[in-house]
Amino acid sequence: MHKKTLKSVLTALFAALISAGALITIPLGPVPLVMQNAFAVLAGLLLGPVQGAGAVGLFLLSGVLGLPVFSGGKSGFAVLAGPTGGYLAGYFIAALVAGYAVQRLDNDTRNVSPIPVLISACLASFLSIYIPGVLRLAQSLELSLPQAIAKGFVPFIAADIVKTAILVPLVLKLRPVLSRYLHPEA
Repeated sequence: MHKKTLKSVLTALFAALISAGALITIPLGPVPLVMQNAFAVLAGLLLGPVQGAGAVGLFLLSGVLGLPVFSGGKSGFAVLAGPTGGYLAGYFIAALVAGYAVQRLDNDTRNVSPIPVLISACLASFLSIYIPGVLRLAQSLELSLPQAIAKGFVPFIAADIVKTAILVPLVLKLRPVLSRYLHPEA
């Protein structure tokens, strides 16, 4: 398969995976516990910053255009403008952060262990989801910043640590496989 075609297919596949993450939703107040954030981070870790963010962008565009890809089967621009819209925007940032972290790992000639880099990339990516998410939640629901942190960040810390523990070994196994197809000359 042609390299550009493969990249397009993988981008669309990860957009679909992020969308499918809406099926795994646990309501916890104004912000649900979802797998979509982990899939957005995974897109960046496996596809790199441009394609990973592209997959998230395609997912967001699908939701804005009316496909029920947001948590709870929601769609439309109103979701992006609502209390959880900051988290959705954060998915895009998270894919960029994760992608740039692994890109640096690929370019590092010092033979650095990938595990601490991947853990840091995951945690930084999740944090990059929570910053705009908590800020938008506070603004939208007229909460103080401590209230928004208590409702929109604290309940999810343990789950995101578990997601990181799952993502790191998954990425360690899948990156070499994808790399063979995306970078055959390497």
